[in-house]
Amino acid sequence: MNNELVIRDNKLAIYDRKKPLEARVPKPEVYIEKLRGLGHEDLAQTYEKVILIAQKIKEAGGKALLVGGCVRDIFFHKISKDFDIEIYGLTPKQIEDQVSSLGKVSDVGKAFGILKISFGQGIDIDVSLPRKDSKVSAGHKGFEVKADPTMSVAEAAKRRDFTINSMAADPLTGQLYDPYHGLEDIKNRILRITDAERFRDDPLRVMRALQFIGRFGLSLDHKSAKVMIEMIPQLKELPEERILEEWKKLLLKSEKPSVGLSAGMALGILKEIHPSFPPLAKMPQDREWHPEGNVWNHTLMCVDQAALIAKREKLTPDEALVLILGALCHDLGKATTTKFRADEEGNVRVISYGHEPEGKDPTLKFLRQIKMDTEITDKVVRCVANHLFPTFLYEEEVKKGVRVSDGAIRRLAKKIYPATIRELVLVAESDHLGRGPFPDEQNSEQKLFPSSFPAGEWLLERARVLNVEKSKPADLLLGRDLLSLGLEPGPAFGKIIHLANDLRDDHEYTQEKIIEVIKGSKNNDEALSRLEKLKGQ
Repeated sequence: MNNELVIRDNKLAIYDRKKPLEARVPKPEVYIEKLRGLGHEDLAQTYEKVILIAQKIKEAGGKALLVGGCVRDIFFHKISKDFDIEIYGLTPKQIEDQVSSLGKVSDVGKAFGILKISFGQGIDIDVSLPRKDSKVSAGHKGFEVKADPTMSVAEAAKRRDFTINSMAADPLTGQLYDPYHGLEDIKNRILRITDAERFRDDPLRVMRALQFIGRFGLSLDHKSAKVMIEMIPQLKELPEERILEEWKKLLLKSEKPSVGLSAGMALGILKEIHPSFPPLAKMPQDREWHPEGNVWNHTLMCVDQAALIAKREKLTPDEALVLILGALCHDLGKATTTKFRADEEGNVRVISYGHEPEGKDPTLKFLRQIKMDTEITDKVVRCVANHLFPTFLYEEEVKKGVRVSDGAIRRLAKKIYPATIRELVLVAESDHLGRGPFPDEQNSEQKLFPSSFPAGEWLLERARVLNVEKSKPADLLLGRDLLSLGLEPGPAFGKIIHLANDLRDDHEYTQEKIIEVIKGSKNNDEALSRLEKLKGQ
């Protein structure tokens, strides 16, 4: 039976995984049909243009091959968003002459032999010549690139970082070019360096290894690990922006980011460039509520839960980053607050009082170090510093029977802004679920502890009623309200509005009550004085 693609669990899958050496990429009509069947009409149309390019190149005596990630993704059951084409046997001028009838051709990388073909309707495809990259000076830009259309597939593939990315395929015939046995490594779930000498040219490839390990659930080849460990000191030479992109791919594209994070810890990468994380592996936790062990184990479980929650909630990339980074950093404060204390029965308990606010500084340092977006950074820091609040408030009202006021909910929404209560709840949920297993079946609370997060559901319901689930509280009074009372615009307006909000949140005064109090005031100072007197009662 041919190795064609089929739909399995709503994903692209290789039909016969038992014969990897005989595997071929799918025939054009099969692949296009499957893309459309999975609802990817845009990718189906793009792949149709890929086939047109390949046919034009073939007519001129050349060969157009799919290379890199798009080939890899087929065998990992993934849908690739980009199709990279490498053209053999033709010069850039010959390539341009052949494909100019298909669309507008732009020279976007003359030195690298790269052309862009624009077909309209948002479809742009880059084609390139096979090339060889050579390190000629320090820094990530210090490369000499030589394009050569006569180069062999094996020689061109040698510059690629890992064997899983070193495959090429003919989209017309399905023939697979696999000079470094990448398909065998995919079958065995191994990440292996293609060429150690060329790999060493760019230390960012060490970070790329983590996101590939996390995204595809791979184990690292022993020899490859040795090479990477030798390169780790060079990571400090990299621009932070380049490292940020690898962090995003690891956290956003992995079903289990913990796999890549664990590799980063084991290799010593985190110790070298993100030293706030390694101490977590040495911090114990109270076994009654954290049977998973140390804080790093808990953090890994939380990050995986956050990835699941992000998928469940269909979060945007920025929303998912707030959640997953919040889960990653939420217990950084335990590194400096963890202590041992004997209870009344003489049992030694592990406590970490104050770890929430203590986590703010290391979280901020880490996110600034990787050049994370300012708003995302602010949100994550505020979620970290307040991640236990949903549980505290829930237990106060539901378990202790002490009513949590509307003002307390509003104050929380205001305190964590620009983060929202919804974002805070999702981070807290990942913390709640990222632990266990709880073996004590006689303890019903423990048995059910990791299965749901009732505190989050309760807080979200309260927040929705108050319109603060996804925003900070609206002001109780507006400038126009004060103008209607005959007050003159001025700096005191802000003070009056702020004080009115405090009276609402701290004393549950309504808008009507506030207006009644300041009505008839001769000026702003008198209105402000009346409210201050009311607050002091």
